[in-house]
Amino acid sequence: MIYRILAINPGSTSTKIALFENENQVFIKTIRHSAEEIGKFANISSQFTFRKELIQKELQEAGIALETIHAIVGRGGLIKPIESGVYEVNTAMIQDMQTPVMGEHASNLGGLIAHEIAKEAGSQVKAYIADPVVVDELNPIARISGHPAFPRVSIFHALNQKSIARTYAKAIGKKYEELNLVIAHLGGGISVSAHHYGKVIDTNNALNGDGPFSPERAGGVPVGALVKLCFSGTKTQDEVKKMLCGAGGLVGYLNSNDVIEIEKNALSDSHYQLIWEAMCYQVAKEIGAMACVLEGQVDAILLTGGIANSKKVTQAITQRVQFIAPVKVYPGEDEMRALALNGLMVMKGELAPKVYA
Repeated sequence: MIYRILAINPGSTSTKIALFENENQVFIKTIRHSAEEIGKFANISSQFTFRKELIQKELQEAGIALETIHAIVGRGGLIKPIESGVYEVNTAMIQDMQTPVMGEHASNLGGLIAHEIAKEAGSQVKAYIADPVVVDELNPIARISGHPAFPRVSIFHALNQKSIARTYAKAIGKKYEELNLVIAHLGGGISVSAHHYGKVIDTNNALNGDGPFSPERAGGVPVGALVKLCFSGTKTQDEVKKMLCGAGGLVGYLNSNDVIEIEKNALSDSHYQLIWEAMCYQVAKEIGAMACVLEGQVDAILLTGGIANSKKVTQAITQRVQFIAPVKVYPGEDEMRALALNGLMVMKGELAPKVYA
């Protein structure tokens, strides 16, 4: 049987939609949102109707009838920490997406829009989310930070990392649950995770100041200097948060988040070269740390995400970590396919949807 799965992925400046027939993508559209359009809304939650109607318009123009869709999978947002898996959108999830318990992000709209469109498609169509960024499978020891007031939190690129892990496992004829992997997602934020027999037992918080710096995020910074800045009276709380997430990393040092442009400038500018190398260096250090978490028993190191399209970046990281395990590169972040394939596994009965509570 051919199952038609609609994937919905809201981002900060765009909304992506894609239709799959089993594993085959038959339609994809990226709806861009200008700063002027987004600026009209007080917060992300208030963009719900605006984005939903744009999606409905695109589907109608593409001749995609809702009654022909079997399932809708939305990008999960900053809800409460949950196990990895596919979750049917329910009342509790809707409440937590409408009043974000972990913070606001455009991906919070994914499940909400999926649920609303599924209702319009008919009672037989279900709405799901899959592996949101708050997937939490950390070992208890990994939660300890150094002070009880600051427990370590799991926020990472779960959707892409889990998808790439399964892709690699299938390629070598094994199950994801049989492998020890270190996976580094290299994007606007960078997360490096230890995958132990199907569970992410340790990872850096890719959003709120932990791990390697990235194009837009500061990663782990010297805490003493940060405390001093916070009480200096020169910065507001929002300004400090922006320094850590949005204006940190490559943006903070070089006023650019364009890795390709920075690589070109690095050919003639030693400062650009130093900062570029430092990012790769910090990723490699974090991979080494996660290899220690797995006690050196690492089947493979997987590099993925948008920045993994840069051969210079992946080569620089590989040079430092290839002694640990074989390195495989999966450039890009095919989140639409990952969402759809999770939905397909549910439709085929290969995966049972979980209940969010």
